[in-house]
Amino acid sequence: MFHKKNDTTARQLITVSDTKSLISEQFRTIRTNITYARPDVELKTILITSTSPGEGKSTNAANLAVVFAQEGKRVLLIDADMRKPTLHAAFDYFNVVGLSSVLTNKSKLTEAIRESPIMGLWILTSGSIPPNPAELLASQVMEETLRQTKELFDIIILDAPPLLSVTDAQILSHLCDGTLLIAHAARTEKEALVKAKTMLMNSQATILGVVLNHYKTSRRHKGDYYY
Repeated sequence: MFHKKNDTTARQLITVSDTKSLISEQFRTIRTNITYARPDVELKTILITSTSPGEGKSTNAANLAVVFAQEGKRVLLIDADMRKPTLHAAFDYFNVVGLSSVLTNKSKLTEAIRESPIMGLWILTSGSIPPNPAELLASQVMEETLRQTKELFDIIILDAPPLLSVTDAQILSHLCDGTLLIAHAARTEKEALVKAKTMLMNSQATILGVVLNHYKTSRRHKGDYYY
């Protein structure tokens, strides 16, 4: 049985606070693109990563999880960044029991999963920061954990550490059905994206695409719904 959260309010996400905004519409567009990215394959586990810290991967992961839940899917959002986790703060959770607890056999998966205030969305926080994140993610227990989540949910979205910082995202990309790369319009360098792509290909990952984050439109398009 899923562990329910206490009476706390999640930090406002744009796809919750302003469902009719242009940004929310773009998240729904990304959802559609993911759905039809590989029509011959069922995409259930989707990894979200970036080249470097601060490019918005966690924000994108959370909002994508929300729009999939709004579509009527049963969605699990996993904070697989066991080095610098952030998703517990976004949903106002204590981060004591989570993914690391499951991978070290200190907690059962169904005990660590929490129900969010958003209908259809559940959260698995990172848990306490372990000394060996990469080894835990590469373990048989992690593979079994993903297998179990596929039986319980329609979509599983994993927020992973940046690719160029540590090996964690490479390990997870090999285990997931698809990987989405987040790039910062003003910061991400072309060379970093090329290197990230090469690393994913070396891991035999399925690259679904790239989301260009923090892109600023011109003033004349800000009120144009169809832009």
